[in-house]
Amino acid sequence: MSNGILRENLRNVGFISTRFAGTDGVSLETQKWSQVLEEMGLQCYYLAGELDTPPERSMLVEQAGFKHPDIVNINQQCFSVSRRTSTLTQKIHEVKTQLKDAIYDFIQRYDIQLLIAENCLTIPMNIPLGIALTEIISETGIKTIAHHHDFFWERKRFLVNAIWEYLNMAFPPHLNNMQHVVINSSGGNQLALRTGISSILVPNVMDYETPPPPMDDYTENIRSELGLADGEIFILQPTRIVQRKGIEHAIELASLLGKKARLVISHDSGDEGDAYMGRVLAYARTLNVDVIMAAEIVNHERGTTADGRKIYSLHDLYQNADLITFPSSFEGFGNALLEALYYKKPLLVNNYSVYSFDIRTKGFRAIEIDDFITDEAVAYARKVLNDKDMRERMVEHNYDLATRHFSFKILRVKLKAAIRNLFGEVAG
Repeated sequence: MSNGILRENLRNVGFISTRFAGTDGVSLETQKWSQVLEEMGLQCYYLAGELDTPPERSMLVEQAGFKHPDIVNINQQCFSVSRRTSTLTQKIHEVKTQLKDAIYDFIQRYDIQLLIAENCLTIPMNIPLGIALTEIISETGIKTIAHHHDFFWERKRFLVNAIWEYLNMAFPPHLNNMQHVVINSSGGNQLALRTGISSILVPNVMDYETPPPPMDDYTENIRSELGLADGEIFILQPTRIVQRKGIEHAIELASLLGKKARLVISHDSGDEGDAYMGRVLAYARTLNVDVIMAAEIVNHERGTTADGRKIYSLHDLYQNADLITFPSSFEGFGNALLEALYYKKPLLVNNYSVYSFDIRTKGFRAIEIDDFITDEAVAYARKVLNDKDMRERMVEHNYDLATRHFSFKILRVKLKAAIRNLFGEVAG
């Protein structure tokens, strides 16, 4: 390797997860990691249950996904009772064996020297996959980076379960050929406290060294196609519709601005059900706020729907939005926050723990709330939206800070350190 930090026999990296597709945080961060690793001279390959990665470097294994019927059935039984049947145990190990065969094939087919487990050894969305991967790491001694985004103990729905021994074994495993990576300080503290596993902190990042390209003609009608009238404030909630995202706060802010505003939600509810979506829409009707559910026409890349409508990228939405709302009560890090900074947009943010400890302390400027919308927050939002000079100073300040703390150059340094920890230093 040209930079003298990688073993000569480290050529190929294999990413494994339940999904590398769409605009979820794990998929987006994987794209960033793979870009930096390939700039370092490595070749990246992918195994998952859903993929939109390069086909020639990808292996689709449907049972690795969390939407596969076998996995859905296993999860429903594992997280509804505190004791499982022998039949369920047999099913878990049957699927595990099939997944082990696929992962061994993946490693051999692409001559993988380093595995990167993206959240699949962290949150038990696919229990057989976590067990299979843990056993392979133990059996082969293959060097592995476990990239942890969301630990199971951070999600209430996983705390009543019938698989405690599997969680303790594989979510995450404690093996000496692994480098554990967390995305926030609290995650590292809790991982060490609960398991004795040490880790390094690699925050989520954006390529702040490369500013976003200017808007083009593709989005000239985006506001009308989203249903916004002339003069309406375009508020973007660039998240899934799940309870911890606190979307009621965005709705309440829209209702109090004193100008006609429309809230555009970029994603659907994902893997956490539709009950909260119903709550959000009912609350919006109560406050007379127009909400646009844009998931059908938003993806990570532009395209066309089956009925001929334009598909916009998240990039398109960010560039055309007037205000970004991110009122989450909990986040592993906060990709939407980094994206708002990248596209130089003003931001409403709830003072969730990771923001408070790992981000806010850097000196970022935002419209902040503490679990409810205050008169002060509304007044500040109005001022930011109305005062162009103030708004530009705010977003330029935030962009400069983000470049120093959350850019690709930070990721390069951190990944080199993780690889050194596993492979050692090479002279030259």
